[in-house]
Amino acid sequence: MQKQKERVTIKPRQMAVVGLLSGISILLSLTPLGFIPILPINPTIMHVPVIIGAIIDGPLTGGLIGGIFGLSSMIRAFMAPTPTNFIFWNPLISVGVRILIGIVTGYIYRALKNRNSGVAVSAVIGSLTNTIGVLGLAYIFYLSRYAAALGISEAAATTFILTVVGTNGIPEAIISALIAVPVVAAYRKIKK
Repeated sequence: MQKQKERVTIKPRQMAVVGLLSGISILLSLTPLGFIPILPINPTIMHVPVIIGAIIDGPLTGGLIGGIFGLSSMIRAFMAPTPTNFIFWNPLISVGVRILIGIVTGYIYRALKNRNSGVAVSAVIGSLTNTIGVLGLAYIFYLSRYAAALGISEAAATTFILTVVGTNGIPEAIISALIAVPVVAAYRKIKK
């Protein structure tokens, strides 16, 4: 007897979550609302809807929201060019990493099975997936071009990228947890 493959189906509620959180993510990425100005850094929260979707509905939902966030990021890079936006023209960086945020966050949360600390840890790891994924791939694929665009040496560009991981990546991870924990708690309360 041949075993049937299990089909992946998306439930209407999941579609609603994907639509709502993707809309919020796009709004954050296309407006200044996606940035929190804390001088001298400018951490982003554009990836937080991906994290929240992955926690409340799993890796598939998180990956879908991440993909939509990534597509909006790529479109924005083409529509509003800056000297370094060429990094986001690469779908592996703009879309692939963002899908990975949702998948990693969803599976980490499932593995932890702890409501509040699991949400916080998953949010931190999901946020760091974004930071390390984008900056790591930018370093691997575009270090020379990135350095040239900024008018600095490759060594200085490397130092700059590593500095951004610390100065923006860590605060973004903390902020992601601080937002995700109460939002997920409120969602659970409403869902009951």
